[in-house]
Amino acid sequence: MHAERTKKVEFSVVLPAHNEAGRVEEAVKETKRALEEFLRSGAFEIIIAEDGSTDGTAETARRIAALVPAVTHLHSDARLGRGTALNRAFKHAKGEVLAYLDADLSTEMSHLKPLLWAVKKEGGEGYDFATGSRMLKNSEVKRSFKRAAMTRVFNFLVRRILNSKIRDHQCGFKSFRRDALVSLLDEIKDNHWFWDTELLVRAQRRGYKIKEIPVRWEDKGGAGTKVNSLKDGLTMFYKIIKLRFAISSKS
Repeated sequence: MHAERTKKVEFSVVLPAHNEAGRVEEAVKETKRALEEFLRSGAFEIIIAEDGSTDGTAETARRIAALVPAVTHLHSDARLGRGTALNRAFKHAKGEVLAYLDADLSTEMSHLKPLLWAVKKEGGEGYDFATGSRMLKNSEVKRSFKRAAMTRVFNFLVRRILNSKIRDHQCGFKSFRRDALVSLLDEIKDNHWFWDTELLVRAQRRGYKIKEIPVRWEDKGGAGTKVNSLKDGLTMFYKIIKLRFAISSKS
């Protein structure tokens, strides 16, 4: 076992990866560089939550983990879904502050420190959750008109139907206080992209404090980013209504 892995880990950063062979190495490199700018060696771990990849991502992740002490590779032979892969990784993580970043690094890494510090108690602001937000006034976003419109409609519906106060639910740039997140993981039923929204809606219903952070964000065209307006729109609406019924039945 690497010596650094025996030290106390304060921060765990998860990189979910499905068929990201061309990106995962750069994602780990940039995440590690960003963390080392404000954290001492051994204070953090990076977990590659590799989810049933078929393009060589598993082999690349395995090689990185063997060479870099701070990196752990969690492999799944079958596709679990992004949400399930995140749940699994967070339950494996050792840190008191947990976070995840999309492997395409669409969110500028200069925001990583304020994201983690928002939920770090000593010297931080004491939030339970923090999330990057592309909808805040000071955010800078580059994406197609179609994707921007769908994002706005989705977030409007979540706010209206699910009574959420959050402006952007789906930005792949989030951090969590460990005990707050763990208390919710088994309640989250969605196993794929809607995981983020369900988590934030359930967290608000529990009374957890959530901070939205303005970010510079650029659509990097990751896997599964092609938009089918009708199909994707119906799926979004179905997910929202399904969660509405689920939480109403427990009220």
